[in-house]
Amino acid sequence: MTAVLFDFSGTLFRIESADAWLRAVLADRGLTLPEPELTRTARALEAAGALPGGAHPLRVPEELAAVVEVRDESSELHRAAYTGLSRQVPLPDPGLHDALYDRHMRPCAWTPYPDAVEVLGALRERGIAVGVVSNIGWDLRPVFREHGLDRYVDAYVLSYEHGVRKPDPRLFAVACEALGVEPARALMVGDDRRADGGAAALGCGVHFVDHLPVAERPDALRAVLDLVR
Repeated sequence: MTAVLFDFSGTLFRIESADAWLRAVLADRGLTLPEPELTRTARALEAAGALPGGAHPLRVPEELAAVVEVRDESSELHRAAYTGLSRQVPLPDPGLHDALYDRHMRPCAWTPYPDAVEVLGALRERGIAVGVVSNIGWDLRPVFREHGLDRYVDAYVLSYEHGVRKPDPRLFAVACEALGVEPARALMVGDDRRADGGAAALGCGVHFVDHLPVAERPDALRAVLDLVR
């Protein structure tokens, strides 16, 4: 292998919890909720799938199904999908729905997995090219810069910038071309067996990690270093 492609959310980084997400936005607005109500609201937002990078919705309302399906193909669709899911949950101020969406794009809302820097640094030392291939509706580069990982990434291939989302092989092909590698010499690492597994159709190797809280997954990425020897 001469290149490794990484997914973003659930692979290299993890979004904050729904509880922390809601608390941060309420604090920014100078709003408070009684603790039991705050806990219930955070759980309802999580069940609705309103936190990008968080849990999948338990049920997608019929009127949102079409936009949720293609949400990663543009920034407008992404915002419409997630604020639509958020609006299924009553909040004390209607403006909080957009504020919650905006919060999830801030670097402080994301935490790299404990071994991410170690693994990316080791790949750089070995001369292995690194790409980030993500289904997403916004520019994640500032997250990498803020957390010091940007220096290890050679190319970012984001679905909303190309109008194509994983598992479509075309997105992986763009990444391989950007890195100057043949697909057979690239390994895709991700947490979504359907989306990230689409790289196999192009001829890439595929390796999966579990989308777990940061504290519960200290070293799953280290296996990548054995796969690219």
